[in-house]
Amino acid sequence: MRKHFTQTAVILAAVSAIGLTACTQGSTSAPIPDTIKVENVKDNVITVQSTEEVKVVPDMAELVFSVTTQAADAKACQEQNSKDLENVISFLKGTGIAETSIQTSNYGLDPIYDWNSGRTITGYEMNTTITVSDIPIDQAGTLISSSVEAGINSISQITYLSSKYDESYQQALKNAIASAKVKAEAIAEAGGCTLGPVVHVEEYNDNQIARYSTYKNAATEDMAAGAAAMSVEPGQLSVEARVTVEFEIQ
Repeated sequence: MRKHFTQTAVILAAVSAIGLTACTQGSTSAPIPDTIKVENVKDNVITVQSTEEVKVVPDMAELVFSVTTQAADAKACQEQNSKDLENVISFLKGTGIAETSIQTSNYGLDPIYDWNSGRTITGYEMNTTITVSDIPIDQAGTLISSSVEAGINSISQITYLSSKYDESYQQALKNAIASAKVKAEAIAEAGGCTLGPVVHVEEYNDNQIARYSTYKNAATEDMAAGAAAMSVEPGQLSVEARVTVEFEIQ
């Protein structure tokens, strides 16, 4: 048993001697430097920002109507407003608008004061807002004109939107990335560098406000006289994409 242990110790000593010799030889051919430089990709980048837009023609509209009623007492005012509202909804459905595209909201009943006689209540006014969405753009003008006869006495807002917004936004993103690369190439060339691949991209999204283009019009009963001549000119929507791109430089 003692003889076996002695042989093992001799073998380990020999291996250790060989390892030390190898380290010595290695250090002679490749000395260890005093400092080691570690390259960080983040320190070798060009960062650029780019904004591009794509124009798209709206093909849908959203209208916000109001039905306003006045009466001597609150109950009569509410009842009359309810009847007017039913007539308007019936009219809208009769034009082919789906029930799911009609939403009533913002019910308001307020007293009417005569401030000249010490804030005396002379009656009540009730206002109900109706939002109609998913209207084909070529039908919006006709709907606005005919809605007055149905009992709508206020058209407060027209919003234009496009069913191709997402497609247009994706194209704007591609254009923004391409534009960023052109900028980065110019910077790299001026700095005597070679532009490498993209290492980071950040998109800035403003809640897709560009999806809609809203126009407000304080239209009241006075618009009835010119309602037949109502026309809709939606123009174009600007779909904008903004990015920050980092390119590696070599």
